[in-house]
Amino acid sequence: MIKKVFRTIIILIFLIIITTVAINLYMCLSVKDQIVDEYKDNYDAILVLGAGIRGDRPSPLLKERLDKAIEIYKKGTSKKIIMSGDHGTKEHDEVNVMKSYAIENGVPSEDIFMDHAGFSTYESIYRAKEIFKANNIVIVTQEYHLYRALYIANRLNVTSVGSNASTMRLGGQTYRDLREVLARNKDFITCIYKPKPTYMGEIIPITGNGDITNDK
Repeated sequence: MIKKVFRTIIILIFLIIITTVAINLYMCLSVKDQIVDEYKDNYDAILVLGAGIRGDRPSPLLKERLDKAIEIYKKGTSKKIIMSGDHGTKEHDEVNVMKSYAIENGVPSEDIFMDHAGFSTYESIYRAKEIFKANNIVIVTQEYHLYRALYIANRLNVTSVGSNASTMRLGGQTYRDLREVLARNKDFITCIYKPKPTYMGEIIPITGNGDITNDK
């Protein structure tokens, strides 16, 4: 009896590992061609996904994303940028830090929209489409994260390409890679059910003035 239970447990563990690996491979292979170096010039918006702050400055990971977004904005890839991050409390305000950094680096305030409720990759992309009416976007993040972001966009019927923000291997990347394996599986399931984000709110068309999203 004990041997039978033990054998069942081993089989279940094996199946979980195989399923996890299969979902990761499928997700990455299905979107790899959407990660590009050249962009057409009629995207609705550049979507920057939050990655933490240190006080009133972006984390090294987030700084890479912002620098890449600013670079391609200045090349005319899109006229608008959506800064999507966690502003769940007054003390933790990713999006105002992101916008301030972009303004410091030459992006006009009115071209920057803040998504204060981008609590996850899924919610950021969902809200980009439904709240900001951005249906054709460039997603800016590091390569390891782009696969999941682009897959989510595809499942939500958002036309997208990915811009790889990576410039170097930052500390903690091994942990992020392992965490991403589980996150891909989670969002694979999320994309089947397509739940609404934590918050929706009023529609704010990306064609307008980004300062409407200011809260300071």
